[in-house]
Amino acid sequence: MTLPRGFKANAEREALRLRRELNLGDTDALEVDDLAKHLKVKIVSAEKLVTRDRLEDLERVQAYAFSAATFQIAGSNIVVTNPLRTPGRRASDVAHELSHLILKHDLTEIREVSGMPFRTCRPDEEEQATAFGGTLMLPRPLLLSAVRRQWGPAQIAEHYGVTEEMARYRYNTTGVAKQVRVH
Repeated sequence: MTLPRGFKANAEREALRLRRELNLGDTDALEVDDLAKHLKVKIVSAEKLVTRDRLEDLERVQAYAFSAATFQIAGSNIVVTNPLRTPGRRASDVAHELSHLILKHDLTEIREVSGMPFRTCRPDEEEQATAFGGTLMLPRPLLLSAVRRQWGPAQIAEHYGVTEEMARYRYNTTGVAKQVRVH
């Protein structure tokens, strides 16, 4: 699956625009809770809605079946997160869910895991939310700055509070390492 033409450039511009609205520099760490508050989105841990035992049971049935989900209740957007995830994974998950809202994706598909229904978006929208969520957390100027300091994905992840997988994804898909070597 591929992103629509121009999607990545638009995502970079939108990520930087949102950072300016939050009074962040292009290379500052983004706190997803601050972005959620700015977008008037409430974040709730699933542990406040169901017991931790049920979440652990779901994890045993299908690992990573639930990381985060967005609900629209009485006109308000609420992102429910899984407390079993690491802080870096939680940040990525929240950025992904906020991306769905920013990109105005519709929740159109229903999937069932262990008897629990989950509404989700089309696969192409999931790909867009993943790409945009990564861009929100690690925009290109931030990555270029990190690579110029000779940081790899592990150092980027640690410094900016994201998963190493996300840092590696952005590091590899933006071509920043190659760009820094050329100059």
